[in-house]
Amino acid sequence: MNQNNEKMWAGRSDGATEAISDEFNSSISFDKRMYKEDIVGSIAHAEMLGKQGIISIDDKIAIVNGLEVILADIESGELEIDPSCEDIHMFVEKMLTERIGDPGRRLHTARSRNDQVALDLRLYLAAKEDEIKAALSELIAALADAAEKNVETIMPGYTHLQRAQPISFGHALMAYAMMLLRDIDRINDCKKRTMVSPIGSCALAGTTYDTDRLYEAGKLGLEKVSMNSIDGVSDRDFAIELSAAISIIMMHLSRLAEEFVLWSSWEFKFIELSDGFTTGSSIMPQKKNPDMAELVRGKTGRVYGDLITLLTLMKGLPLAYNKDMQEDKEAIFDAVDTVLKCITIFTGMVSTMKVNDRQMRKAAAEGFINATDLADYLVGKGLPFRSAYKASGKAVAYCIENGFTLETLPIEKYKEMSELVTDDVYEAVNVDNCLARRKSLGGPAKERVLEQISYVRGEIDG
Repeated sequence: MNQNNEKMWAGRSDGATEAISDEFNSSISFDKRMYKEDIVGSIAHAEMLGKQGIISIDDKIAIVNGLEVILADIESGELEIDPSCEDIHMFVEKMLTERIGDPGRRLHTARSRNDQVALDLRLYLAAKEDEIKAALSELIAALADAAEKNVETIMPGYTHLQRAQPISFGHALMAYAMMLLRDIDRINDCKKRTMVSPIGSCALAGTTYDTDRLYEAGKLGLEKVSMNSIDGVSDRDFAIELSAAISIIMMHLSRLAEEFVLWSSWEFKFIELSDGFTTGSSIMPQKKNPDMAELVRGKTGRVYGDLITLLTLMKGLPLAYNKDMQEDKEAIFDAVDTVLKCITIFTGMVSTMKVNDRQMRKAAAEGFINATDLADYLVGKGLPFRSAYKASGKAVAYCIENGFTLETLPIEKYKEMSELVTDDVYEAVNVDNCLARRKSLGGPAKERVLEQISYVRGEIDG
């Protein structure tokens, strides 16, 4: 067998496998994206081995220099990752050994691929967690900017998809900003449990070498090490937790996508999406389809599937490492890739949409969303709430039957419903006034929405 093609694990057996087994067993097609983490982790490992006297200083220097050149060559495109290698770990080790000889063969002292891959995945996901937080912050900023322009843009707030009470478009957008802030908190929590070093756990039972796990972790920016070597190599909670957090992000984006689909429809006409985030019909020239929003909504199910994959993968595994765990990467990589694309798409959609404030105001006026305010007005005049509720309901019914709104209903009709009504009823049911009076903390009044905008900007800038 050619030495270059010999399996790194040859010894107990001759390392020969069927071609179909090699292809089935290989993970390099997807784990090659962790090349940087693998090399950085190996540099830290070599530094620790040299510090502890497990390898010579000369060997350490040769290994570190060799790895740094390999990393530079991959990133410059001079070195292509060989798809025939079993995984990214074997590729890096193979290249190192080919370039520097015996010192490269000493790199794997006091570690296993089991703790190596766990470390690589943690380092990779920690970086991606930072990317997700940054992308969420950009989307929140876009929502805040749009909300600030629309703090006085009145629209109906809905329950059961029925017009309910007056809010501003800015208030509605800030509801999603608050959801995404919680998503950032969840990602921060995930990162705390991601930034734990498993290296030094080896295959599962640690090592007889005098290693310094805390030193090696510190070289990688990790403050903690796994406190049980079996758990160190068999834990994938951090990936599952991130996948769950991503699933919640996608749920929030999907809800906003549904709003965009509705709001941009001809039936609502509340917003118009930019041409850059819509498509046309191949047969109906009048169509402007919200395909990007629909795709975000559709990809949410895909990300949920990634979470179920990880949960199902891990649910029946005995300790410690099992080859099943190779299947973790494609699922979590897909979840990460998908959520980053969806957040970026939404930032663009929010930043470029046009708001039809007149249509929103018209829907607010015609939806009798000021009916509660009429009831509150009657209560203020001394009518018990239930009696006021009934009188307000009768007023709405009359308006519907006769083509009025509460703002245009003649005063004599109001007085027929209650003798307590005076001309000041029109001030009470004016939709703009109804919005302005809702000054409770977190409410839709202009000053309260501006507070919300200031709050989220402080959170993402802090």
